[in-house]
Amino acid sequence: MIGGNHERNNFSIGVQIHDKNSNNWFSPIVLGTGPKPSQGYSAFVLEQGRILVIKKGSPRNESIWFLEVDSPYVREQKKLLRKEVVAWSKGVRGNAEKPIVISGPSGVGKGTLISMLMKEFPSMFGFSVSHTTRSPRSMERDGVHYHFADKKVMEKEIKDGKFLEFASVHGNLYGTSIESVEAVTDSGKRCILDIDVQGARSVRASSLDAIFIFVCPPSMKELEDRLRARGTETEEQIQKRLRNAEAEIKEGISSGIFGLILYNDNLEECYKKLKVNRLLLIAQNVVMF
Repeated sequence: MIGGNHERNNFSIGVQIHDKNSNNWFSPIVLGTGPKPSQGYSAFVLEQGRILVIKKGSPRNESIWFLEVDSPYVREQKKLLRKEVVAWSKGVRGNAEKPIVISGPSGVGKGTLISMLMKEFPSMFGFSVSHTTRSPRSMERDGVHYHFADKKVMEKEIKDGKFLEFASVHGNLYGTSIESVEAVTDSGKRCILDIDVQGARSVRASSLDAIFIFVCPPSMKELEDRLRARGTETEEQIQKRLRNAEAEIKEGISSGIFGLILYNDNLEECYKKLKVNRLLLIAQNVVMF
C-alpha cells in the first residue's frame, strides 16, 4: 500500500506492507530517495515487481518514479538485511542503458560522488569493482572497493582477453574485467566504472557504448591537501600522485573523450550537477561546470 499525508496543499508519500497472516500493517526498510511532496500521485502496478508512480504538477524530469517491491535487487537486499525491503528509483529517459565511466585524478572525490549516486538510486546503478595489484588500504575490503589480485594472475588474465581495459598506474596494475561489467548489467542495473584516463581511452575504443565524465579538483593545492589528509601515502607517493594528476587533468580536458567535465570545489554542488546531467550527455558536446 502506498499512502500519503496532506502537507500545505501537497501530498507526501509513504509505504506500508500488509501482513495477511497477522492482519497488521508495518513499515518496510525503504531504500533510495523517493519523490518529494506533490499535488497528487497516480500509481500503476507493473510487471517485474514494480509500481509506477506519477507525480502530478511536476516537471517532466521529476514526474516518473518506480517503487520496486519484488525486483531482483529488492530480493537480494531482503536476503542481506533479513527484513522486508522496498526501493525507490527515478524514472529515466534517453541513455538509461548506457554505462557511465567516471574518471579523474586520485583524491578528487570520484568514489564519494559514486557512493552518493548509488545511495540515492540504489536499484538503478551498480558499481563495477575494478581489479588492482596494489595492497589494500586500511578501510578497503576485497571485492567491495577493489578485487585485490596477484600481479602474475592478473597479467595472465589480461593476456587471455578477460579485461575490458587495464593500465599501469603508480607502478601497479588496474583494470576492469569483462566479467565485472557483465555482473552489473545482468542484475538489471546501469554500470558505473571508476577508471583513469588511460582506461577511459581504452573503453572509448572498445565496443562498449558508454557516457564519459571527468572530475577535476578546484586546484592542485586543494588536491594536495586532500591527499595529505588521507594519511595513507608516503611523501614520495604523494609527489608521484600529484605529478600524475597534473598530466591526467590536462589529458582529460583536452582528450575529447569526456562529455561532461565537473569541478569538485563543493561536493554537494558537484553532486547536483552530476545528477542533473547524468542522462543529458551527448558525447560530441563537452559540458563544463
